Amino acid sequence: MESNINMAEFVQEFQDDVWEDASVEILENMHIQDIGTILSRVLPDEAMRILQMLPRKRWVEVFPYIALARQTELLELLRVKDGRYILTHLYPDDRTALLEQLTPEQLESFLRLMSTEDVKLALKQLGYPDESVGRLMNTHFVAVKAHWTLKHALEYIRAHSLRGETVNTIFVIDRERRLKDAIELRDFLLGDLSDRVESIMEDSAISIGASEDREEAVRLIKHYDIEVLPVVDHHQVLLGIVTVDDVLDVAEQEATEDFHKMGSVGVLDLSLSDASPALLYRKRVGWLVLLTFVNIFSGAGIAYFEATIEAVIVLVFFLPLIVASSGNAGAQSATLMVRALATGDVQSRDWLRMWGKELLVSVGLGVTMALAISWIGVWRGGADVGLVVALAMFCVVIMGSMVGMLLPFILSRFKLDPATASAPLITSIADVVGIIIYFTIATTFLL
Repeated sequence: MESNINMAEFVQEFQDDVWEDASVEILENMHIQDIGTILSRVLPDEAMRILQMLPRKRWVEVFPYIALARQTELLELLRVKDGRYILTHLYPDDRTALLEQLTPEQLESFLRLMSTEDVKLALKQLGYPDESVGRLMNTHFVAVKAHWTLKHALEYIRAHSLRGETVNTIFVIDRERRLKDAIELRDFLLGDLSDRVESIMEDSAISIGASEDREEAVRLIKHYDIEVLPVVDHHQVLLGIVTVDDVLDVAEQEATEDFHKMGSVGVLDLSLSDASPALLYRKRVGWLVLLTFVNIFSGAGIAYFEATIEAVIVLVFFLPLIVASSGNAGAQSATLMVRALATGDVQSRDWLRMWGKELLVSVGLGVTMALAISWIGVWRGGADVGLVVALAMFCVVIMGSMVGMLLPFILSRFKLDPATASAPLITSIADVVGIIIYFTIATTFLL
């Protein structure tokens, strides 16, 4: 039985060549996921040494748990026949995940290692749109015919169990391979062996189209609490399956992608620890430069109200408070809306209802913030300044909240990712508008 091993200790002692001979035995007792993590973290030549300590059959088990960038490095370092062995025996979904990350030159090189049948399957899956279920599905599954007897079906399942990624759920198809149902294995075991498979069908299978976005697969598996989701074409022909472990990876990737976008960082296709400084620079510099130009309007707004500032210099003291509050309120609202849209809790058509709710909340927040700052305004500049500061705070909090709430809906309406409504973008917009509101109110009441 595999046991938990201290990975850091293993790597350190392996690198120090303390017990090279004992390493094989320790690796045999490790979980394949932990071995994959080790191979991802050590240097490429060390990863090769560790991989070659494993039995060849176990390479395929470990490979999907290695970081994709390291998978590519190992395949380029391995002998041709070893690389062919891995690519041939990987599940189609794991192989597609690797191939779609390659450059055209690498893809051509790796396809040469595969059989004609595997190349056709790989190219077919790569032909589906990016981020689609077709690229995520595993085409190895067990399916039985509706007109078979349960005895025949069980014999078939037993004979082909190793072919499928899972046999907890058995798919039922008709003579044209169209999906008819998905039945738990226990229903086959508990039924009368002479009955036909169609007698235990409930016609309740949940399926998804191969061209659908993989986020929809995450939603369906979560909503219906199922372990495996069948993938069909537009004729309902069963093409493959997506399992719960696949969608967990997708959910993590999508959440990470949303975090990156909301931080105004381009999407990283590899871990932060593996990303080079040059890559991180390229991913971040574009938004920073763009937001710098947006903030020029803040400076222009301040310059426009220069006479007001000179007449009541104490207004400058409150400027950071007012501007930051509008941006903070907008960032809060945008974060809530982006996440709600991403999880399906809120739909684009709900914008009016959410606008009303956010308006009510923002009015409450604005009143609270205005009361909190008004006494400071009175203390620093008298009753008139206190009134201006309080009124400005009330207005900018409402404005920031409205911008933060509406922008994700607008982006979603135009088929853009709502996560693009990043906190820095919302803050920059709220800053510009907040400055104009603040000094307009100040000019009206104090001059």
